[in-house]
This record gives sequence, structure tokens and C-alpha cells, in this order.
Amino acid sequence: MRAHEIDYQIYGEEMQYVEIELDPQEIVVAESGSFMMMEDGIQMQTIFGDGSQEQQGIFGKLLSAGKRVLTGESLFMTAYINQQYGKKKVYFASPYPGKIVPIDLTKYGGKFICQKDAFLCAAKGVAVGIEFSKKLGRGLFGGEGFIMQKLEGDGMAFVHSGGTLARKELVAGEVLKVDTGCIVGFTKDVDYDIEFIGGIKNSIFGGEGLFFATLRGPGVVYIQSLPFSRLADRIIASAPRNGGNSREEGSLLGGLGRMIDGDNRF
Repeated sequence: MRAHEIDYQIYGEEMQYVEIELDPQEIVVAESGSFMMMEDGIQMQTIFGDGSQEQQGIFGKLLSAGKRVLTGESLFMTAYINQQYGKKKVYFASPYPGKIVPIDLTKYGGKFICQKDAFLCAAKGVAVGIEFSKKLGRGLFGGEGFIMQKLEGDGMAFVHSGGTLARKELVAGEVLKVDTGCIVGFTKDVDYDIEFIGGIKNSIFGGEGLFFATLRGPGVVYIQSLPFSRLADRIIASAPRNGGNSREEGSLLGGLGRMIDGDNRF
């Protein structure tokens, strides 16, 4: 195996974190902002790109880093190295309520495709790149699902999903239609495309967007019930405005609604 063989344990229910146990000189790489805590003896190093073996030489490192910029990620990642003689542990936390999904790349043919903001951490040796769409429909209308990340190698990787996680095993030819933001990831054999919803009423009044993703088996698909973009939109829509008045306070039923709820602030 080229990737480091790490041991792990996932804790929690809704706000999970993963414990990574490192043998001497073993390394795990992670995105900035996912670190939670670590034991004494682990050294942090900022690396250019993902530190995989595919990045040999200046050109390889620049190419890998450039791909990360296209996905909206930083040029750099952080490597956590066990510099002691005994086993040491480092912990990474999920950024918002949901589930951490362990991905053993050896069970998925060495490649897993995921949303660009789903990746959490991985054993050193796992290549974190981008999966460009080769289909026109995906490129023009994919939205959140246009640029996907690909995790390649033979080690463990960890991705994060929002809300409740659904795992679907598709047989050959089976099709699943999904909101693009609800896709966490899928195995390399799944055929992924963008489809127009159709119908004037659906397009104008449906409120769900004009396109959804079609995933065709065989393969495994992970779906999240609460994409972070959807959560952020709801928070922004409900944020206080005009000097602290929320959106419903300006409505005709705003005061009545607060009376029903037991709110006496008028």
C-alpha cells in the first residue's frame, strides 16, 4: 500500500468527530478548519497541495495546488505527523450537524467522487483532486454539482455530510434523481448527469430549481438531507433586518403570530 494505514474511531451522533490513531511517522492530512485537538508528540506541517505521491516535482505540486483553487479550497493543507515512538491520536470535527463518513478506497476501486466541500481528512498518500465534467449539461447547469472532488489511492479518507445520511446501492441501470446539493459522493462507476425538470409550472413556480442530478448505477451513492448551502440560505432568509426586525415582523400577521406564540414584545 502507498497510503499510510491509519486506525480511527468516530464519536458523537449529530455533531461528530473522528479520532485518528497514528503509529510512529504515520501522517494524516486535513483541510484547514477541521482540526479539533491532538496529543503531545504530533507535529503539524503546512504542505503545498495534498502531499500525495503523485505530486513529485515542482510542476506536479503546482498542478495539484491549482486544481484545489478551482474547487474553492486553499492552496495548502495541514499534515499531522506522529514524531514519537508510541501511538498518538489526533482529532478532527465536523463543521456543522451531520455525519462523518469513512471511505475505504480499496473497497471502491481506488476512487471516490464527492462534493467539493465534503472532504474532511485522509491518510497521507490519498490524492485529493478535481473531477471535471465531460458532459455539456453538467458544465452549464450543474451548479453545486459541477466541480466535484475525487479521492484516489488505497487508504482511508473521511467526508462529511449534513443532516441525516442515506446510503444507496444502485444496480446496473438503476437511476436515482437527486437535488445537486444533496449529493455527498458516489463511487467511480456511477454515471452522473444533470437533467432539466421540465414543465412551465415546475420551472416558474416549483421553487426547487430547474435541474436535478441523475445518478445511474451500478455503484454506491451517499445522499445528505441537509446541504450546508440550504441551511445557510434559511439562516440568511430568517436573519433580522431593518434594525433588528425579522422578516415576519413586517407582515400583516406578524403581531398576531407573536401573540399566539406567547411573545409579548410589541
